[in-house]
Amino acid sequence: MGMDMRELHCLGLSQAGFHKIAYNDWGHPSNQRVLVCAHGLTRNARDFDDLASALYDQYRVICFDAAGRGRSDWLANKADYNYPQYAADANALIARTGAPVVDWLGTSMGGILGMILAAQPNSPIRRLVINDVGSLVPKASLERIGAYVGKSMAFENEAALVAAVKAASPFGPLTESQWTHVATSGARRLPDGRWQFSYDPAIAEVFSKAIAADVDLSFYWDKVTCPVLLTRGANSDLLLPETFQAMCARPNVTGVEFADVGHAPMFMDAGQIKVVRDFLLAA
Repeated sequence: MGMDMRELHCLGLSQAGFHKIAYNDWGHPSNQRVLVCAHGLTRNARDFDDLASALYDQYRVICFDAAGRGRSDWLANKADYNYPQYAADANALIARTGAPVVDWLGTSMGGILGMILAAQPNSPIRRLVINDVGSLVPKASLERIGAYVGKSMAFENEAALVAAVKAASPFGPLTESQWTHVATSGARRLPDGRWQFSYDPAIAEVFSKAIAADVDLSFYWDKVTCPVLLTRGANSDLLLPETFQAMCARPNVTGVEFADVGHAPMFMDAGQIKVVRDFLLAA
């Protein structure tokens, strides 16, 4: 990251009070063409470093840490790790940009959040990229994720941390430096030299309640009318082929699958980045 990226924050508000929402702001601050990037359940804003680096010549790119992740505050009331709170925080962030409309790219949880926002009356979302999540989230994929989310683990060294992230994350054929970036950006080093994931483990408490059944998001999806790019890892267990195909049947949706990737594509590959760039700059 260089001089074209600024580390900033704004304030979100919950019933327990204000909390800091940290974000990385790429590109010229007066650019009215704004892209907001939202990460997955346990991830953070640094997932989008490569994508932002490839887009900030045309866009102001805002990559934020959801509450409880990255540099953002952990919430005092753990029950507030939910989509209404994330949507309220996103609204505060969008307002901070000063742009009348924004484009949105969301991976997994961030894609669901984008879907919810785009479904609202008078939504500021102009174009929407939904990465590897859809109108139906299968119970089996939630159970797989729930098996590791929130578990208290400490890794003896960086190599052990990277190996653990590789084992749990079917992100595709990343380079060793990319895997190291993914692993270390989502962790912190403890005083004794060991590594630990840096998100609030309490996010698992709310997440676990969703595992009882498939999650049907068609109520929101049916209200999304803006142009949509739907991306899928060809080996994904979270966005199933039949869900992907049904969503892509709509005239406002462009669907792209990435080979040799599970959940979820990371947009660290030049080909994946080009798909997003071409879609966003098409209008």
